[in-house]
Amino acid sequence: MKLVIAIIKPFKLDEVREALTEIGVAGMTVTEVKGFGRQKGQTEIYRGAEYSTNMVPKIKIEIVCAADLAAKVVEAIQAAANTGAIGDGKIFTLDVGQAVRIRTGETDETAL
Repeated sequence: MKLVIAIIKPFKLDEVREALTEIGVAGMTVTEVKGFGRQKGQTEIYRGAEYSTNMVPKIKIEIVCAADLAAKVVEAIQAAANTGAIGDGKIFTLDVGQAVRIRTGETDETAL
């Protein structure tokens, strides 16, 4: 099993969710987060005054899937979240040792 973590722009969430649903992803966890990378924050104008924020709002998506589906998940996220501009985000893939469904006690891929 694999854990795919993606950090994307907030307005791309619906497109990413639709792309993942099309390839058979049954569930995901979504969190609103803030951070920065090469963007180094952003400059905004509020009530006529310009100010700089050093943390940019992003969406973090976490998906646990079968190992053979992970490559398709990454491709779907990359295609759906891409704007071609700086700050599109990152995707990380990690190994998952165990998964347990609390209600039934099912383990590993049957728990997904």
